[in-house]
Amino acid sequence: MQSRLAPLFLAFLLLAAGCSRQQADRAGAPAVDDARLCAAASEPQSWLTHGGTYAEAHYSALERIDTDNVAQLGLAWSFDLETERGVQATPLVADGVLYVTAPWSVVYALDAATGALRWHFDPEVPRSHARLLCCGVSNRGVALYDGKVYVGTLDGRLVALDAATGQPVWETLTVDPGWPYSITGAPRAVEGKIIIGNAGADFGVRGYVSAYDARTGELVWRTYTVPGNPADGFETPAMERAARTWTGEWWRTGGGGTVWDAMAYDPELRLLYVGTGNGSPYPRWLRSPDGGDNLYLASILALRPDTGEQVWHYQTTPAETWDYTATQSIILADLELDGRVRRVLMQAPKNGFFYLIDRETGEFLSAAPFVEVNWASGFDASGRPIETDVDYRHEAKLVKPSPLGGHSWEPMSYSPRTGLVYLPALEMGSLVKMDPEWRYERERYNSALDVSVFTRFGADAGAGGGDEGQLIAWDPRRQRAAWRVSHVTGGSGGTLATAGDLVFQASADGRFVAYRATDGHRLWESPLGTGSGGGPVSYLVGDEQYVAVAAGWGSSFAMSASEAARRAGVRGGGRVLAYRLGGTAPLPAPKHPPLGPVPAPSFRVEASEEQRLQGTTLFHLHCSTCHGALAVGGGSGIPDLRYASEATHAAFADIVLGGLRIAAGMPSFADRLDAEQTRWIQAWILQRAADSAARE
Repeated sequence: MQSRLAPLFLAFLLLAAGCSRQQADRAGAPAVDDARLCAAASEPQSWLTHGGTYAEAHYSALERIDTDNVAQLGLAWSFDLETERGVQATPLVADGVLYVTAPWSVVYALDAATGALRWHFDPEVPRSHARLLCCGVSNRGVALYDGKVYVGTLDGRLVALDAATGQPVWETLTVDPGWPYSITGAPRAVEGKIIIGNAGADFGVRGYVSAYDARTGELVWRTYTVPGNPADGFETPAMERAARTWTGEWWRTGGGGTVWDAMAYDPELRLLYVGTGNGSPYPRWLRSPDGGDNLYLASILALRPDTGEQVWHYQTTPAETWDYTATQSIILADLELDGRVRRVLMQAPKNGFFYLIDRETGEFLSAAPFVEVNWASGFDASGRPIETDVDYRHEAKLVKPSPLGGHSWEPMSYSPRTGLVYLPALEMGSLVKMDPEWRYERERYNSALDVSVFTRFGADAGAGGGDEGQLIAWDPRRQRAAWRVSHVTGGSGGTLATAGDLVFQASADGRFVAYRATDGHRLWESPLGTGSGGGPVSYLVGDEQYVAVAAGWGSSFAMSASEAARRAGVRGGGRVLAYRLGGTAPLPAPKHPPLGPVPAPSFRVEASEEQRLQGTTLFHLHCSTCHGALAVGGGSGIPDLRYASEATHAAFADIVLGGLRIAAGMPSFADRLDAEQTRWIQAWILQRAADSAARE
């Protein structure tokens, strides 16, 4: 009797944990279901979800490639993603097929052993949507489930594709088309539902996360992260509680709190964890003039995956006011702390502190700075940060980390072998000042920061003296760095930790590097022919272990990172590269020669010094999110305007106002700029080019 009951009891446990087995019903498609996702750690030959497993550790248990033989790694194959824009995707691998996304939400299915194209899907996002994106046209990946591939598109759709053919099965619009939402993050498959968030807080939207039926595309639940207009009532008790922490008429400017990246899931606790984003606008004094913590901005939320009900929250940055999102990687692990094993959640968000949270209760356990931090001096007993002088209403303040964050979207990884988290970090400060004349405008960049600091303080204004990229091996138990590797410049990609005691990372200056996980010693590197990239993955085909990365350098706000990429000859060129022991495939030649020194411009535009100063402000309001701070581009398909040709300058007004290059993703700005303002911007760009040429 006991032997007959055991399988039934196991099936009951799987069902209770949200891990019931459901076979795929499409021939040739991977049978990825709840049980397989829950057991992903026992299937290291695959990479079934964004972080490898629901714990999101970006860790591979494969060990055939190790510290002794990693020097024998060679390129097995590469695939051209047919883009010059920045690539941030983490590939998925199941049953011999690798699935990856390119900019503009394009999906590719490749043979995991050869890189041969199986199929590709272009959702045909309107290029005019680029105006509604804070940070480029990247996409961070797909979800696999029920014989389908799920992708979120830049214009807010969730599309289900047949995994065998790439043909659309269903699609649904996940956002209100009247608001400037977008999707860059990877969806997750949890308990028969596809979980997707969105972006847009910088433009002034209200954040939420949604769950859709994986088979039909029907909305199952939606959980808002900040309250709406009280006159309309509150969707949940959590929203009613949150509203008590806001003042004024915050809902008129959206509020922010978008869920644009991090998620994790604990099938035993049946809790879904999501990170929320920045406030809209940034300065707390504008969106909530009489104070308050502004829940649930910059928070980690634990939700019931079947209903979206909030179980607990922890706010990393109360009254968030520096673009310090908590949307960065969330990793789940069991750690021994003070003689007791705790189920913890780990996060290193933009604000520069590494957090340990009890993932069952939301209890704050500890936090420590992993980069230089000056906005807070520590934490009180409740886990609330102790703020320093934060008031930048009337004068510019140097804040560390910068709004780019001590850590941003790049995935971090955790090795249970070493007990260390491998964290891509950015050591950088920034001058910030509130714009006293800011007024909310829908579909405009609504940070409410005074961009004229670039005019008044010059080239170091945005960087606070420059930036340094680091790869940090962080010991979460001791809350301190075990080792650090300086990259000289920021902008390097995510990390992969392996059971071979290796850490892999693509660098901003065009190298794929393997470090020894215990001490950071560099054991191997190979040129990428491009730079940076998303999270590397590892998988098996037959007996052969592969390490693959989707790479492609994109535009960056960190000026020295962009300059380093330029000087290293990195010029975008998105591609997937897979490596194996003894690989001998040749690295594809770059599509474009290095840019070289900035040439002195031959084109002339007459403008006064005051008009050029106005051009600086207008450029940073309307152009810098793509073309880079102070017009220092990242060497990607978004041009570094200091290199613009005489022909480009001759057509400048037609490009900016007439939509001449909309097919390339450069929309018209005729509704935002007039001919005179466009001329001022052009005059300032020419001056920047002349100044750069004189220094080189």
